[in-house]
Amino acid sequence: MHLNTRVSRRLTLATSVGLSLALVTGCSSNSTDTAAATTTTASSAPNEQASATPRLAVSYDGGVLVLDATSLDMVGETELDGFTRLNPAGDGRHVMISAGETFKVLDTGTWSSAHGDHSHYYTADPVMSEVEFAADEPGHVVRHAGKTVLFNDGSGLVEIFDPVQLAKRQPRVETYTTPEPHHGVAVALADGSLLTTIGNSESRNGIAILDADRKEILRNEQCPGVHGEAVAADETIVLGCQDGLLVYKNGAITKVQSPDVYGRIGNQAGSEESDIVLGDYKTDPDAELERPQRVSLTNTTTSELELVDLGTSYTFRSLGRGPHGEALVLGTDGAIHVIDPNTGAVTKKIAVIGEWTEPTEWQEPRPTLFTLDHTAYVTDPTSKKLIAVDLEDGSILTETTLDHTPNELTGVTG
Repeated sequence: MHLNTRVSRRLTLATSVGLSLALVTGCSSNSTDTAAATTTTASSAPNEQASATPRLAVSYDGGVLVLDATSLDMVGETELDGFTRLNPAGDGRHVMISAGETFKVLDTGTWSSAHGDHSHYYTADPVMSEVEFAADEPGHVVRHAGKTVLFNDGSGLVEIFDPVQLAKRQPRVETYTTPEPHHGVAVALADGSLLTTIGNSESRNGIAILDADRKEILRNEQCPGVHGEAVAADETIVLGCQDGLLVYKNGAITKVQSPDVYGRIGNQAGSEESDIVLGDYKTDPDAELERPQRVSLTNTTTSELELVDLGTSYTFRSLGRGPHGEALVLGTDGAIHVIDPNTGAVTKKIAVIGEWTEPTEWQEPRPTLFTLDHTAYVTDPTSKKLIAVDLEDGSILTETTLDHTPNELTGVTG
């Protein structure tokens, strides 16, 4: 594997931007300082490290690669048939893989174990876990408030569990089934309540809030085509609609209207460092493939929605957030557009790859943006490259050429 390294540095232990990632069992105060306590799925004897070792997972047609997030060296590979989707499991170690009729679990082989006032850090070879969750149509995976929630589009089954348990056993799962199956999403909240979408196989139109006993206490059905979710500051949950957004905050649901009759926001990126959510923005309901050049910034405190014209198109895998809450968009011009969410100003353009065109089918590989701590990672399927970018100064830290054409991209903190 070719590796071109301009700057070599170890990423600090951090959270993935916009996600509430908890560390594995070793991070609780009552856990033991033994590698064995958290390595039941590891395929090799653990090696102790001086610091946390973040890793990346990259899907391709036929499998998933695992790479060191600092050097971009490949540390493992697993073969999987068919199109797969990747999401962090929420414990800083595992990755959920939506494959066929199952949510599979990939142990990336990097974790931390607390010992009094400090932690110990370990790595091992990545391996597919024996833990899995049956789902005829595996859909969204959401991490929040120390819980991971899986949504089965085919049955409406919602499964809620503590991701820390993934390292030891099949987690204890709390379940809820929506009245009708649909392409939906659910979010576990800190007080034990649950937010879930409302819909059926024909349409989706809103969200409901269920208390800890799963009794409905609030709903809003003013969100046609509800899709996607993001978490902003103060446990604010935002979901996109074909005509704006729904914002759940402090026990109330607020509708934020798009400036256009059809102004679809279907994908969002939030940050707990910011009360403003970044979203896509489409205005043609009849388009087979719309290539928008504007993004949306929604203030969840004031309910103000602002549109920012980038002068370039982007896709649903182009949105991200930086370590300071800055909004990031990977354009088809090959640059990361850095936006001040408070002013809507594009403060920086970081050239990363060449110009590209969005493919027709959403499953097809396209350049993808993923952020971890102060680093942005960008895939270039045409050249099979993966590039690491320093978000502070805009420099290229590292890049590598992969053995396969990359598709989806995610990572864990270790």
